[in-house]
Amino acid sequence: MSQKTAVCPGSFDPVTLGHVDIITRASHLFDKVFVAVMKNPVKSTSFTVEERIELLGRVISGLNITNVEVVGLDGLLVENAKKYGATAIVKGLRAVSDFEYEFQMALANKKLAPDIETVFLTTRGENMFLSSSVVKQIAYFGGDISGLVPDIIREEIKKRLIGKGVEF
Repeated sequence: MSQKTAVCPGSFDPVTLGHVDIITRASHLFDKVFVAVMKNPVKSTSFTVEERIELLGRVISGLNITNVEVVGLDGLLVENAKKYGATAIVKGLRAVSDFEYEFQMALANKKLAPDIETVFLTTRGENMFLSSSVVKQIAYFGGDISGLVPDIIREEIKKRLIGKGVEF
């Protein structure tokens, strides 16, 4: 039987507990999951790709999930998925608005790579409002981001974002 491999892409700027939930659940569904920190030239980020990879790596190590590897990706997602031998792309959904965009991307990816499926995992109810943008906005104004981001990296996120000129 062949190994089932997935890519779980995102900007993870910064990583939230919602991201961690989707990654953890994907790790139970697939033999190998590559968490792909994407370079997006359209988005301005608060953390470099290297910093996001390092932070996510620390979070994953703290969870003792052995079938997840954090990687940086540049270029088309499906081309990178092929490179890693992935048969699936895992995307988390919070609301209908997420679905509309992600469905469009899934169709485009299917056109480019018919052998790669997109799997949607819905967020848990407590994470429906949670996004990196929400975390940035709360942190910018000095609000408490406990319970929104992993404890192991919370202080670093706060130091970077409190009072900084981050974009929402």
